[in-house]
Amino acid sequence: MNESERNKALVRRYYEHLWNRWDLTLTDELLSPNLKFRGSLGLDADGIRAFRRYARTVWLAFPDFHNQIEEIIADGDRVAVRLTYSGTHRGELLGFAPTSRRVEYAGIALFRIAGGKIVDVYVVADRLALMQQLGAIPDSM
Repeated sequence: MNESERNKALVRRYYEHLWNRWDLTLTDELLSPNLKFRGSLGLDADGIRAFRRYARTVWLAFPDFHNQIEEIIADGDRVAVRLTYSGTHRGELLGFAPTSRRVEYAGIALFRIAGGKIVDVYVVADRLALMQQLGAIPDSM
């Protein structure tokens, strides 16, 4: 397996275990201690501890949050992923009370891998679609 294929496999494990199973026990195995993370909610988390706090924020808002990989591309130490996020809004999110609404929105994530661990993650999501589905912004915008 070449470097690109190893890195795609690492990113798939990241989504399957950390985000879809909420198995944060693998953070030390998959993530660099020097992790620089910018999440789909526009919040930054530097280091594994801050990443765990961010993931917990998402989990509390969407206990059934799921990341569906639609496409994954790798070139050496860089990996790009196109995703569909989905979940049910059961907890506070960005100051919005739970709505029990089911949401689905698109995003992309860019990764840099070093030493077999994820060092940088930059995620951009369609927050407008998310906020519209939560009723925080009118659909007509």
